[in-house]
Amino acid sequence: MSTSNLTPTVVLVHGAFVDASSWNGVIAELKAAGLDVVAPPNLLRGVAFAPEAGETLGAINARYPDVPLSAALRTFTYTDDRGEQATDTYVDASLFHDAVCAEAPADVADTLARTQRPASLACFGTSVTGTPAWKTLPSWAVVATADHAIHPNAERDMAKRAGSEITEIDASHAVLATHPADVAAVIAQAVKAIFPGQAG
Repeated sequence: MSTSNLTPTVVLVHGAFVDASSWNGVIAELKAAGLDVVAPPNLLRGVAFAPEAGETLGAINARYPDVPLSAALRTFTYTDDRGEQATDTYVDASLFHDAVCAEAPADVADTLARTQRPASLACFGTSVTGTPAWKTLPSWAVVATADHAIHPNAERDMAKRAGSEITEIDASHAVLATHPADVAAVIAQAVKAIFPGQAG
């Protein structure tokens, strides 16, 4: 199907330990390029990364050297809306700067720590079922080469096996917040490839 006459909307989905406001700089860049964009909240109840069918996040992480995030994680248990016990994990605010956004100014790191959205601990042990979308869809990836939350080689290897167009940025895990122009440029590149004539 031709996409030349379609008008895209870019949907930005944040990951664990930040919230949708971490996309603010990227949103500004994409709007300036003439793109429609939304960044809904992510409840962080399911699987992220780019796993293979049957893989878990924990299994992927275990293949690579440990990262500073591991020592910074804390958990809390609560009763969910079904009356069942659930556990979420978050980053200790005193360790957030180094673990998540090391190159950010201290005040920015403090705000990100205070607005972080916890993730379900169950996410790390949930395996993917069915065929992953990356096997059939084109993709673009940013590898944050100074990431202290996910080992950069994990990011790089997942992007390679997905056949992604890879851009490497010397940045922390919160690259979307600390390098918004660079991240927006990758997104605009993807939009131009899929929707000719769009993005700038």
